[in-house]
Amino acid sequence: MIHIYCGDGKGKTTASVGLAVRVLGSGKKVLYTQFFKSGNSCEIKLLKTLDNLTYRKAEQHFGFYKDMDDKTKELARQYFSSLLEDIIEIAEEFDLVVFDEIISTYNYNMIDKDKLKTFLTSTCVEVVLTGRNPSAELVEIADYVSEIKKIKHPYDKGISARYGIEF
Repeated sequence: MIHIYCGDGKGKTTASVGLAVRVLGSGKKVLYTQFFKSGNSCEIKLLKTLDNLTYRKAEQHFGFYKDMDDKTKELARQYFSSLLEDIIEIAEEFDLVVFDEIISTYNYNMIDKDKLKTFLTSTCVEVVLTGRNPSAELVEIADYVSEIKKIKHPYDKGISARYGIEF
């Protein structure tokens, strides 16, 4: 089954981590991947210590898309495309594959959309996609779509993300 955790609220990654922990707790294997993230958040530190979890991300962090120049966007596209291909190649070895923030990567054309859609429609693996504004075609492919809606957030008052809470 394909899960999408989307929306403008806090908790999309947290939900994916929760499902990963549940799958790991049942003795199964998880491939946890991140796009557009540096890999230094607290949940990743913990996940990487757990048996049966494999973690992957792009070798280089590129920051926010809005801050990238054209050269950086092209470099990021190469890294993210390669990461997606690597994940697809080994995905069937796992019971759950998490693509954290792949929806943004998809929306910004930083990966081959057809490759992702083909994988999603042909895999026998449980898959999670996270991010904002999933396209209609991803929603159509998904079996679960959960929207996390922001009602209020400290960032609106100028409070930066806090270590151990938001990352």
